[in-house]
Order: sequence, then C-alpha cells, then structure tokens
Amino acid sequence: MLYSCSAIDVTYDSNALIINGERRLIFSGAIHYPRSTVEMWPDLIQKAKDGGLDAIETYIFWNRHEPVRGEYNFSENLDFIKFFKLIQEAGLYVIMRIGPYVCAEWNYGGFPLWLHNIPGIELRTDNPIYKNEMQIFTTKIVNMTKEANLFASQGGPIILAQIENEYGDIMWNYKDAGKAYVKWCAQMALSQNIGVPWIMCQQPDAPQPIINTCNGYYCRNFKPNNPKSPKMFTENWIGWFQKWGERVPHRSAEDSAYSVARFFQDGGVLNNYYMYHGGTNFGRTSGGPYITTSYDYDAPIDEYGNLNQPKWGHLKHLHSAIKLGENVLTSYSARNDTDLGNGITLTTYTNSTGARFCFLSNNDANKDANIDLHSDGKYFVPAWSVSVLNGCNKEIFNTAKVNSQTSIMVKKSDDKSSTKLTWEWKMEPKKDTMHGKGNIKAHQLLEQKELTLDASDYLWYMTSVDINDTSIWSNATLRVYTMGHTLHGYVNRRYIGYQFSQWGNKFTYEKKISLKNGTNIITLLSATVGLANYGAWFDEIKNGIPGGPVQLIGNNNVTMDLSTNPWSYKVGLNGERKHLYDLQPHVSVSWNNNSSYIPIGKPMTWYKSEFKSPLGTNPVVVDLQGLGKGHAWVNGHSIGRYWPSMITDANGCSNTCDYRGNYVKEKCNTNCGSPSQRWYHVPRSFLNDHMNTLVLFEEIGGNPQSVQFQTVTTGTICANVYEGSQLELSCQNGQVISQIQFASFGNPEGQCGSFKIGSWEATNSQDVLEVACIGKTNCGFTVTKEVFGVTLSTMSVNNNNNNNNIARLAVQVTC
Repeated sequence: MLYSCSAIDVTYDSNALIINGERRLIFSGAIHYPRSTVEMWPDLIQKAKDGGLDAIETYIFWNRHEPVRGEYNFSENLDFIKFFKLIQEAGLYVIMRIGPYVCAEWNYGGFPLWLHNIPGIELRTDNPIYKNEMQIFTTKIVNMTKEANLFASQGGPIILAQIENEYGDIMWNYKDAGKAYVKWCAQMALSQNIGVPWIMCQQPDAPQPIINTCNGYYCRNFKPNNPKSPKMFTENWIGWFQKWGERVPHRSAEDSAYSVARFFQDGGVLNNYYMYHGGTNFGRTSGGPYITTSYDYDAPIDEYGNLNQPKWGHLKHLHSAIKLGENVLTSYSARNDTDLGNGITLTTYTNSTGARFCFLSNNDANKDANIDLHSDGKYFVPAWSVSVLNGCNKEIFNTAKVNSQTSIMVKKSDDKSSTKLTWEWKMEPKKDTMHGKGNIKAHQLLEQKELTLDASDYLWYMTSVDINDTSIWSNATLRVYTMGHTLHGYVNRRYIGYQFSQWGNKFTYEKKISLKNGTNIITLLSATVGLANYGAWFDEIKNGIPGGPVQLIGNNNVTMDLSTNPWSYKVGLNGERKHLYDLQPHVSVSWNNNSSYIPIGKPMTWYKSEFKSPLGTNPVVVDLQGLGKGHAWVNGHSIGRYWPSMITDANGCSNTCDYRGNYVKEKCNTNCGSPSQRWYHVPRSFLNDHMNTLVLFEEIGGNPQSVQFQTVTTGTICANVYEGSQLELSCQNGQVISQIQFASFGNPEGQCGSFKIGSWEATNSQDVLEVACIGKTNCGFTVTKEVFGVTLSTMSVNNNNNNNNIARLAVQVTC
C-alpha cells in the first residue's frame, strides 16, 4: 500500500525514475475510469497489479466533467478521486493525463461543446480565450487532486502528470502560434506546483523541465530532447480501436512483447500500455466519426473485465523477467551493443559490481537464429523476437515463446436469459416536425453541433415550398449535400428514405419525390455518429447540412435551391425529451403492448421489453443482431449506440496470425463479413436482482425478435508450454476444469482447437493432466521430463525424428 504521511520524492535521470531514492523501471497501463463502472474498478485494478503493473494511467475527460460551462459532475464513474484512491489502496502509482484535450477516440476529443460556441475562440492554439478556459479547468482538477492529497509530493500515488496531448503531430498547422501555445502550456502547468514531473507526449520541442515522451507501436528509436530525461513510452498501442464497418483488429502477444522488450533493450525507463483495459463507450461518448461502442482495443483485460489470454499472461511474464534486471538496468556503468549480423543484436548492461543483464534480439522478420555466446551459452532466437538473459547467461523469457494459457471466450445463454422477449413499442412522436414546427428559425442552413451542443445525435431541419406547376415537380428529386453522417427525409409527412456516409464523410442524399400543388413541407433529420476527435482544427469540422445546398430538381433539370429558405430547427427526438428510456418517464407515455403485432423494419421506432438478470457473476452482454441502427438503454443506463446492420468487409481475415514484422492495424483481423459489433456490454451494476427493462430506439428499421441476453465466459483453454517453463491454467469466476480434451508432452503440432500429436510424446500425458487439473479452478506445475516420467520406454515414437530439442506440453481443457 502506498499510503504515506510524508511526501514521496519523484525525480529522474536518463536511466530511471527515482521514487524516494529508489531507482525504478515502471510498467503502467491505461484504464479510463468513464469506460467502466465504479463496481468494476477494484477488480480491474487488481488484475492490473497481478499482471505486473506498477502504475495505472488515465486521461481526465473535460466534456464529461463540465458538460455545461461552470457546472461540474464528478459523481459515479466520473469520480476520478475515488478511482485514484482505489489505485493507491492497491499499492499502485497513478499517471494523470489532464490534457485537457485527450483525443482517445472520445467524442470531440474530450472538449465540451460549449467551448466551440464562445465568440472569438480558437482551440489548441495561442488564443487567450481558449487558454483561459483551459487554465480554469486544469487548475480545478489540480486543486481537487491536491485537496485529496493525491500527488506523490503529498504522500499520494500520482507520480507523473501530463499537459496537452500529441500536439507535436499537428503543431506545424498552427505555425508560430502553435509554438507559443506549447511554451504557454508548459509555464501554466509548472505554475500549478504539483511537486511531480510533468510530461508532454509526441512533443519534440517540449520546454524544459517538461519531459517529452513517445507514442506508437514501437518506440525503441525514440530519444528524449534532453539527455538527462528518461526514455518513456506513454502509449504502447497494444491493439487498435474499431470503427463501424471495419473488421476487428488484433495485435499479437508476441509482437506486443517484442515492442516492450526492444524498448527496454534500448534504454527505456517507462512503458505504458494503451490500453490495458479499453472498456466501453457508454452513452454517446465514442468519437470518430464511426467509432464503435466497444473500446476493447485487444487490451490485456478485455471490454468486460476478463483476462485476454495469452496477452495478459505473456506480458506478465515479460514484466517479471525485466524486473529481475531492474537494479542493473537503472544503475549500469557500461552498456554495449554487439552486432552479431543478420539482424541479431546483443545488448549487455553491466553495473559497478560486475553484475550483468542482457537482451538478445533477432530483428529479422523471417529468419530464426541459433546464437552461440560461448561461455554464456547457446540460444535459439526466433525471428522478430527478444530473449531476456538474466546474468547474460540464462534465458528467462523470449517474446516469441508464449507459455501463457490461451482462453477462447464464448457467449452463453441460461434458462432465464434465453427466454424470448416480449416487446412493447411506440413510434417516435413526430407530429410537430412533420408539420415543420421547430423552436429555432433561420433563413439559412445551420451547422448541427452548434445547435445541439451535443445534447443529442439528432437535429431536425424543416422548410416548406409552394408549388404551382406539378408538370415540373410531380416527379422530382430531392438532393441534399450533407456533411454527414446519416440523413432521413420526409416530404408532406411521408418517409422517403435514409442514406448514410460509408465512412462518416460528407455525401449527397438523393431521393425521388412527388410534390403537390400548394404548400409542401420538407423535413430532414440529420444524425451524427460521434464527433471528430483528432487532427488540426478537428473542432471546426462541420456536421449536418450547413449551407447545403438543398435542391429540388424537376423535369428538364429545372432546379430550385432551398438553402436560403426559411428553415425551422429542432434539437433531438421527442422520445429523448420524454425520457422514454427511463424506468419512470417524466411525461406520461403509453406503449403499444399488442403482442400479435410488432412493427418490423420501421424507422424511428422505440421498443421496450422486460427481462430477468442472467444467473451467476459472469459479464453480461445483449445480442442485438437483427436490429439496424440506434441507441440502447438498460434500466435507464445507456449502453451506447448500436449499428449491427453495418457489415464488415468479407475479405482480410485469417485464422492464423503471423506476428513477425512491423504491426499495422490491418494485420491479424477477425470478424469478416459480420456485423461490426453484435454484442453490447451490460455491466452487472446496471441490473436489478430480478426484472429489468431494455429500451431501444431503432433509427433505420430492424427486427428486435432475436435480441437476447447472454453471459461471457471461458469456453476452451489451451496452453503450449516449453520444457522448463510453468504451466498455468485458470478458469474464471469459480468454474472448474471439467475435461482434458488434449494433452501431449513431446513435440505436438497445431494450435488451440486443432492440436495433434507430433512425432513423439509421453504416453501418460493425459493422465498427468487429469490428476493435476480436473475439478480445480486453476492448476499448474513446472513442465519437465521428470514430471511425465519420460524415458525411452515411456515415449511413444511415431518416427525416427526424435532428437534432443526442448520438448513442449500442449494442453486443451474446458471449464
């Protein structure tokens, strides 16, 4: 536990963070408090600690804390003070990234929308109006943290703080004003007097004493701008985020570990995983546009709080291995890099007492290597891997040799959750908008977010046009140039259809319409799917139909431009206004409960159903396959946007993943030709013990009859453990190992789900595993020939290829 009555001194040099005089290497992981629930926090923090982390990192999310200017919210899962105290109680440190621009695939980059509408403001540049607002918020967060005594200088857990975020990547767009802004940011941060170092990521010109740091997939070649600063990797992208329409990206455990090991081989001091637990974009918090509700990120702890194996376990073993060399790596008197040819590098650290610690890396993406270090031993180093050598003469870890279990997670239904749901429904009330009635009026087409201030994804645009010649307009086209993301059209209260931008960019909406003599009412509903969160001037990216044009094209291409017509506007849906998603609506609402008829494929429909909580403690998800696009709530809690009708590319996936070579997000994809996201996380804390209410707003039309609740649990567990390493098998939530589906100690072939016996094996492999593991929640032992009693008489030899290579144990079990 880190509780202290006295200050904790945090300093540094080029080789270490120095915490109360102790020279440290730091492993950290990002867990964003609003992307999980208060009830999940203790378990997530403990799993981070069990995984070998020293610290947890998070942004501070301005738009969630100050949604209205001067009105703050730090309750429930926005209580970052409580989050930090729980981290401290667990014995871990905190890295606080105030920003307050966060990017983070978060709506509008974490900026509150009211900033955008302040006259004369320019965000993230040398603008006095913006700088004043930024300083007010930063100072409030710092003061709250000080009042809770959470900085290390006060005996708290916070050892580093960040100001701004990845500004160096886009600073050139702002020219001299950008350079002046960075200097101001540094001065403003230092004036807060927090007593711990400040950092800036991706900021090569960070003013001293601010420490500049690196973000990316690999940061081994990064060098701080001050030779006295430690080399820090603030975002090691452990996977990648997903957009609607995109396949699910994965980054292998082998390449993740390779990136970390190469970073420490080249003098790294701090590695922070982005993300360690990604979590869920509840509500409308996902940015983009088109970033999915799931923010799983292929992180070591998955979206629901389960261990993502083998990534979690493999990195845990790496942390333990590097920590064995911490004293040498942080206090070395000599470092020597020896090029052994063919991409092989031996890096030797030696301290003043003669103690050594080595990294042996094979940076070739194709060729394995056998390396003879003479008196220090012989080593097999697979392509694109790093061996960690304790004392420089004993391999204690190799990034490509994964000994951790692989867990294949499955979705299961129980008797309660598999019961078919009974639905009530209600069409979105539209009488006002169908008649062109709004509460804002203008003779121009206005920008969407300036009107909605992020209170809703939806904005109604309404106008009327008088027609006196149907020969021209009875068979016309309505053409709308929109900045995205989706658009619905109505003419004279009749729905004419829906279009969306494939990737969230601007597009042209075109529909055939028929106009009548006299007054015709045109109603357009524009919907956003996450506001832009990254890039220079991202805050200026327009949404909705600003300026249009909106045109009518009649016979003989006669064109009428409606852009400067009198337009009426209305923010949001009436169903939102009436809180149809609440258990107790603010306004009396009647639902249709005729079970013989459920509207299917009807846009703008609200559905409601009661359901029982699934049994047990496993994480809960709701399967929304069959629906189109919309928003879902459980017991009044938003579980986010859904869009299962958005199908991914049918190509680009593979059952195997070659981890070798530089990672790109298109590598190792899964989920081809399927809904981008089918299952949506329902935290247990959102549920009642007995009956619960699910409310859906279906925007484009879908079928709710296949919706069901399931739990996420471990299905199959596998391990492929090298001789001399530790077998560790573990079920979750009290489940026990019920069956050994495969066990072979020898040279087994294949992978999890398709193991097969190799050219030789110990004939009692199955028996040994059954005795050690059946009926237990976890089991393990050091894999040796002796455990399996291996002699020539007990080996089953399929051919004469048996040799003295290191044996392996392949196991597949069910819980």
